[in-house]
Amino acid sequence: MTDLVTLAELGGPLAAIGGAAYVRHAHPAAYWSAVGLPLSVARLVASYSSTMDACGLTVEPSRWRALAVRATTRREIRPVPPRRGVIRPNSTGLRVRLRLAPGQEPADVAASAERLRHAWGVHAVYVRDVKPGVVELRLVGYDVLRKVRMPRRVDGGLLRVPVALREDATAFVRDYRAVPHELVLGATLSGKSMYLRHLVAGLATQPVALVGIDCKRGVELAPFAPRLSALATDPDEAAELLPVLVKEMEDRYDLIKARQGIAPGTPDEEITSDVWGLPDSERPVPIVLFVDEVAELFLVATRKDEERRDEMVTQLIRLAQLGRAAGIYLEVCGQRFGAELGKGATMLRAQLTGRVCHRVNDEASAKMALGDIAPEAVDAACSIAPELPGLAVVGDTSGGWSRIRTPHLSLADAAAICRESAHLAPDVPTLTPFRPYVPPVPAEASGTATVPRPVTE
Repeated sequence: MTDLVTLAELGGPLAAIGGAAYVRHAHPAAYWSAVGLPLSVARLVASYSSTMDACGLTVEPSRWRALAVRATTRREIRPVPPRRGVIRPNSTGLRVRLRLAPGQEPADVAASAERLRHAWGVHAVYVRDVKPGVVELRLVGYDVLRKVRMPRRVDGGLLRVPVALREDATAFVRDYRAVPHELVLGATLSGKSMYLRHLVAGLATQPVALVGIDCKRGVELAPFAPRLSALATDPDEAAELLPVLVKEMEDRYDLIKARQGIAPGTPDEEITSDVWGLPDSERPVPIVLFVDEVAELFLVATRKDEERRDEMVTQLIRLAQLGRAAGIYLEVCGQRFGAELGKGATMLRAQLTGRVCHRVNDEASAKMALGDIAPEAVDAACSIAPELPGLAVVGDTSGGWSRIRTPHLSLADAAAICRESAHLAPDVPTLTPFRPYVPPVPAEASGTATVPRPVTE
């Protein structure tokens, strides 16, 4: 009888523990808000000074502070940790700002991020430099990349597309004004097409001309035809489209040059070296060129194909080198991209500032994308598991890199967005001959599609 009572008494706590473990696994955001957040805040407040001391982030107090402590108390004079600001919790973690002591730098705090993570019981700790002498600690309570939920509020704008979620729970925004050209690599089923799909859907609602080169007979970009200003579905069509884009770029430089030839005494703000300095009435619309499976443009079978290949690669290099000032941006996608593709491949890759590497089949492919800008990111790219589609490592030529994951967006929903925004496609006369044919939509299928909030399981 006593044993039965004991089992009955233990049943409640055991059920609570099991329920908490289930909620932590199945609904990590809810578990963090209900359990993880209070515990982490309590640990941070209670152990802040001792943790900073153990991490070597304390300094000796100033002479005046030491004299004040001796005069008012009999306490031992201890090293002083960075001054802590207000703790700001959120749905994925919490943030707190630290005012560094004289002689400290943000790198000192970043080096102790792993120790702080264990001390305060969170999933990860990231350090951001706010201003001289102040850093922000972003504590992430759980693995936000396991089940992606994009932030509700993201700063957008022209040529800015929130396309994925970073591992620090902030949105990764593809900003073409800051990073004009990008290389996206990934093996089959790695999530590369999903990344491209988000970019097209995000730009479809903006006054931007979208141009596609999809040498897989258009299977990736053809569903977005209502919003595309031009589409080439094989190397022959691409060989005709690229010279037109180069000519459009040259015409835009002539427009800029004509604007520069103004009378003396004109205000400095009216003198420009790119299209963004032109008045709104004169500025041509931006053009974003998507190249899917770029390796198809490099493959040759005959000498004639080799001459065509060299011409197309030269034109792509010219667009990458000179297109930014003319408002032309490149998004180059493929499974592999390196010197073995042929003449000009390495030179083209060097012009692509942004790099996104999904799961790849070999280490050499990861080195192609990230080895020349962030060698330590190569190992991170090689460790991406097949069961995590959409997970990628993103970097740029500044050397910074981070992990991101793209939320799920079905092809039907992305195509519906392009179909509804077809009226926003700008009129670029030089691209009119390459505008893809769009069959009429049946009346019963022309209703407005409801796009759910993207979630990646």
